[in-house]
Amino acid sequence: MDIGIGIPNSVPGTTGGQLLEWARRAEAAGFSSLASIGRVDFPGYEELTVFAAAGAVTERIRFMTNVLLAPTRSAAELAKQAASVDQLTGGRLTLGLAIGRRATDYEATSRNFDDRGRRFDQQLRDLKTAWAGEPIEASTKPVGPTPVQQGGVPLLIGGMTEAAVRRVVEFGAGWTAGGAPPEATRAMIEKVRAAWRDAGREGEPRIAALAYFSLGEVTEQSRAYLLDYYEDPMGEMAEVVADSALRSPEAIRGAIETFSDLGVDELLLDPTVSHPEQVDLLADVVR
Repeated sequence: MDIGIGIPNSVPGTTGGQLLEWARRAEAAGFSSLASIGRVDFPGYEELTVFAAAGAVTERIRFMTNVLLAPTRSAAELAKQAASVDQLTGGRLTLGLAIGRRATDYEATSRNFDDRGRRFDQQLRDLKTAWAGEPIEASTKPVGPTPVQQGGVPLLIGGMTEAAVRRVVEFGAGWTAGGAPPEATRAMIEKVRAAWRDAGREGEPRIAALAYFSLGEVTEQSRAYLLDYYEDPMGEMAEVVADSALRSPEAIRGAIETFSDLGVDELLLDPTVSHPEQVDLLADVVR
């Protein structure tokens, strides 16, 4: 199982310099990917912009949005932005995409919340069309550029619904578990793999999982951030997420073993504080 690390693009107070230093250290430490999380209605950095900058100070590490709320953007915008990052990074981008559950993220971009699932389905079709160099609309030109990666930027679909399973099979390279506990992850992995086989897709779907972490004397800071990020309408879920973050070497190693046993291909350990030293502390644990 590959071990990736998140980048603290959504941790309030993070500086641009910290993000670039985080990316340098993550590559030097040997992590497989840098992953973002993303809300619109929250004071964080836009994830694809961060990856474009991180790509300029790294050479190997991959980048993954985990997840980007796709229907808060138009298909043309997302296709152009993602293809641009893929070109600038030499083909190192994976898009983890989902629809989210907070209406405020859609209000912030003046987009409809209630039909986001239907629009997401069309968006996934349009991304493939755009990356093939074809116009999304008959009256428009191709939005370009085309991605470096053959077939376009790989798509991992997030969500815990039957619609998410269908989207994986129809459009994706796999599924990403956005912070779900191992027991919920297990059930979804089984559903995704069964649907993949039933649809006659070749090989196996790629499975990614996210778990939050912090190391050192930063527990209160870590917990406060997660409570803020996951406040209403999550209700009690914010407390669950804040309390379940991995905050010791033993907890991190245990999670790695558990997710590996589930057949997860890549575990993305996402930070809850922005100090770049967290990269080195985590690397010492997972080596």
